[in-house]
Amino acid sequence: MNARTSDLDAIFAAALAAVDPEPAVRDQLDGVRALYQREGHRRLIVTGFGKAAFAMARAVRRELADLIADGCIVTKDGHRVPDVSLDPIRVREAGHPLPDERGLAATAEILRLGAGDERILVVNLVSGGGSALLVAPAPGVSLAEKQRVTEQLLKAGATIQELNAVRKHLSRVKGGRLAAHLHPARTLSFILSDVIGDAVDVIASGPTAPDPTTYDEAWAVLERHRLFSDVPDAVRALLNRGRRGELPETPKPGDPVFSRVENRIVGSNRLALAAAGRRAESLGYAVRILSAELAGEAVEVGKALAAVALRARTEDGKGRNRLCLLAGGETTVTVRGAGRGGRNQELALAFAMEIAGVEGITMLSAGTDGTDGPTDAAGARVDGRTVIRAERRGLAAGDHLARNDSHTFFERLGERFVTGPTGTNVMDIQVILIG
Repeated sequence: MNARTSDLDAIFAAALAAVDPEPAVRDQLDGVRALYQREGHRRLIVTGFGKAAFAMARAVRRELADLIADGCIVTKDGHRVPDVSLDPIRVREAGHPLPDERGLAATAEILRLGAGDERILVVNLVSGGGSALLVAPAPGVSLAEKQRVTEQLLKAGATIQELNAVRKHLSRVKGGRLAAHLHPARTLSFILSDVIGDAVDVIASGPTAPDPTTYDEAWAVLERHRLFSDVPDAVRALLNRGRRGELPETPKPGDPVFSRVENRIVGSNRLALAAAGRRAESLGYAVRILSAELAGEAVEVGKALAAVALRARTEDGKGRNRLCLLAGGETTVTVRGAGRGGRNQELALAFAMEIAGVEGITMLSAGTDGTDGPTDAAGARVDGRTVIRAERRGLAAGDHLARNDSHTFFERLGERFVTGPTGTNVMDIQVILIG
């Protein structure tokens, strides 16, 4: 696989460069300055939450330092640059994917910034991970109870859309409720998309976007995943009150709180795949972008991608021509074992098992944020000899997959893909090289 490693890495690096949040935000800031002056604003406040919040805020700090009156952002542990000050923007770190007390405190700090004045311009920086980092449980629900529901839904393999439908209705800031808090301030949300279809109501649970979901839908998610009897009593009680009309719904399309809000997508998986394709072409590969909307169980998606690769290899004269297949999206893992892993490593392991013994196919599956589940890897590289090499070391790929223990498998094999935090987050990318 060594001969292909440099190509895989170069193609993935090109994808990351295309969605670097700092230049993506910087390109928007001349317009922000013009808007500030044209509308006669008196204060500019910067808020932000997500894995890319630091890089996004650094761009704002560099370009608009003379206008910034105050600010606070919250990002995942390890996703800030040490010893780099963004003053007067305060930088907080908190837990992800499970919310913690630090996220609670950081959110309270953001809410205290004093918006609610039409003379204030709020630059709001949103990226993946924001759902866990911006946390303010609804009255009557504790942080521990919200943590428990989030963990239960993650282990059950809930999609991001399902997870967020529940979280929005257990929150004082999600599902457009941050927009309601800021109103009538002028709010510009710059958004790095980490969801399929770039739906602004889903990214970070849509704090400044109208929410199309309802209490009934949140209830249905729990029932669909058979969690109804397991969730905390306070959660069931709150959702029931909402279903009976005793609590206000999240703000819907057309609500006046959105009259002074603009949500702009500044980076996405589609942009990353396009850049990856251009880099692959420069390396001499014919390129096919399969999809930017991969979803479903990681194992099944891995098998499906392997089938596509095997068919492409056969149709192309068993890989005599160089071909690059690209895909992106976000799969899920239904946790049944007690192992360590993440969706990219699980997908890669399933792919490796399907192509075992086949020459001429290599694949990288990795998270653009540099993390894959609760591990230190972004994903993994595999080829037709991965399973064979593992067997020689006494590693049974099928057993590791059954235990959701893909990370241990790749760690022992020495084939993890490790980048460290990248500063961006536009879901996952799969690069398949044939020939």
